[in-house]
Amino acid sequence: MTRCTTAFRALVALALLLPALAAGQADERDSSRAVIGSKAFTESVILGEMMTGLLESEGIPATHWRELGGTRVLWNGLQAGDIDAYVEYTGTILLEILGEGAATDDSHLEALLAEQGVGIAARLGFNNTYVLGMREADAEALGIRRISDLRVHPELKFGLSNEFVSRADGWPGLRAAYHLPHPEPRGLQHDLAYRGLASRDIDVIDLYSTDPEIEYYKLRRLEDDLGYFPRYDAVILYRRGLRGDAVAALGRLEGVLDENSMAALNAAVKIEGRPAPTVAAAFLSERLGTDVAVGSEDRFGRFVDRSLEHLRLVGISLSAAILIAIPLGILAYLWPRLGEIVLAATSIVQTIPALALLVLLIPWFGIGAKPAIVALFLFSLLPIVRNTQAGLRNLPSDIRESAIALGLPTHARLRLVELPLAGHSILAGIKTAAVINVGTATLGALIGAGGYGEPILTGIRLDDMGLIFEGAIPAAILALLVQGAFELVERRWISWEDRPRSTR
Repeated sequence: MTRCTTAFRALVALALLLPALAAGQADERDSSRAVIGSKAFTESVILGEMMTGLLESEGIPATHWRELGGTRVLWNGLQAGDIDAYVEYTGTILLEILGEGAATDDSHLEALLAEQGVGIAARLGFNNTYVLGMREADAEALGIRRISDLRVHPELKFGLSNEFVSRADGWPGLRAAYHLPHPEPRGLQHDLAYRGLASRDIDVIDLYSTDPEIEYYKLRRLEDDLGYFPRYDAVILYRRGLRGDAVAALGRLEGVLDENSMAALNAAVKIEGRPAPTVAAAFLSERLGTDVAVGSEDRFGRFVDRSLEHLRLVGISLSAAILIAIPLGILAYLWPRLGEIVLAATSIVQTIPALALLVLLIPWFGIGAKPAIVALFLFSLLPIVRNTQAGLRNLPSDIRESAIALGLPTHARLRLVELPLAGHSILAGIKTAAVINVGTATLGALIGAGGYGEPILTGIRLDDMGLIFEGAIPAAILALLVQGAFELVERRWISWEDRPRSTR
């Protein structure tokens, strides 16, 4: 019994120490640095590198938070002050962000943005509009050249990007405008849609007009004959609190790109496999005469950084969950009706899709590590609460009755008898939560939390299996190590009374 009590106290001490071991606190933003954001597609990343390199060349410290999910993540981050600038598109601003149904002139757009505390630092000079695309050979065989022609081919399978499926200027409005008979399309990650088209799993996808894959896969861009899509001119949005010299530096990118040159930059990264920082630096040197330093790639250093970030996310969230969930499990055991409410609440949290929860937390916690830690904490509660309650409830009744007969009060009975004996069940819940936590933490990269999810997202975007494995394999190994570590602890928890005794 003494050994079980000591082990339980060690578990509580470990929960208290884990945050310190995992770097203590989520990183606070360095207010002296400008933070540039980019969406989870190649063009946005290139432009983010371009903006960051330009600021650095002007002596303005800058950080690039890459691949931060979609429009709402970046816009919310800009308004919350988590990022200072990113590239957006006018059609997206008017229809998706501001909800203005009709196009307006530049001055009207700037006035609308000013009401949100946002300004335009530069108009980059190109229009990256949405288009629908098909394999050239199939489109030619079916005589399809315009979006209207799709109406007579309801058998064609659409595979549209997840964001396009639901956004105001995307599929719902397009289907209504063209009276398309096709059913709700399959939602895909944008870069994976090209693979689906090439493998003939789908027939029609949405494209960005500057995508290099249009040429690479020999696709036909269907004419928007009703003029449904507005212009999507690329502009740099900045938070009004951004320092003036940084805004002026970003203004140097005014009109430096056209559609063809942007497509060429995208091809250099996605088709030729050149690093985005190198491509961006070469363009700035050629077009603006700006010398941007590009650091050499350090895979080991990158692995160490991602590992520390991942351990921080898991360590802080799991330790917080242990400290909260075990008391909740005890309450659920002592007061069964309250326990039903606690278990129902933690079960409901578990049903929320992880990505949806991350986005929902951004208005309260911004982007970065904090919302990821909160989401992981919430997902870790149910296994620990449930196993704590079950472990206490399922103890043999004779043990509980013996403790009562000895006159032990409730708190002493819990501390000295019931919790130590329920330790195996509690530890099993913590082990389950930890393994789930390690895998789910990879999604934190979508909101700037880093970790092993970052190379996975980049690998998907660039169709680079090496980068995908760079994140997936360490995450799997870490999950196995965590599981193995808890199993070793569990073996050490077996009291002498539970061990087989030798007979003489």
